[in-house]
Amino acid sequence: MQADDSDDDYPYRRLASAVAEVHAAQAMVDAGKWRRFFNMVLDQIAIIVVVFAMTLIAVVAGGDAALEWIEGMGFWREQLLGIGLMVAYYSVMEGLFGLTIAMWITGTRVVDERGSPPSWRQAVLRSLARLIPFEAFSVLFGEDGAVRGWHDSLPRTRVVMRRSLHQAGGPVRVVV
Repeated sequence: MQADDSDDDYPYRRLASAVAEVHAAQAMVDAGKWRRFFNMVLDQIAIIVVVFAMTLIAVVAGGDAALEWIEGMGFWREQLLGIGLMVAYYSVMEGLFGLTIAMWITGTRVVDERGSPPSWRQAVLRSLARLIPFEAFSVLFGEDGAVRGWHDSLPRTRVVMRRSLHQAGGPVRVVV
């Protein structure tokens, strides 16, 4: 006589896992317009501080020659250097950490559309998209009422509240 798989006394029954790990869907909460605005302002201040520190280091290390070079830079050279530093700042911070100094302060972060950290490609594309004229205003007129600028929609990223990634996400224990 062969016992049913549900029979507890049957020694050859199919084994069942006592606990299975299931990942709950992450409920991502988009950062609001004011938070995004403060991110922009605080990041601009951070970039100015970085430029000041680099200039100070160059003058201390290079002396008068470095000071003359800095003072002799023309308008376009200054603009290109500023754009390069801005793209580098955003690309490195978002590519390595998924957030910038401002996002750390305001409790937000960059994620891809699945809620994962952005790839390097997405981080660089976000940075380059910020160079589009009037791009900063695109956050005000996001699609479907969402707070997404062109630097979010083009690389398919979102800026979300960091706490929202931990509220619903993470392993949930389900007894089988």
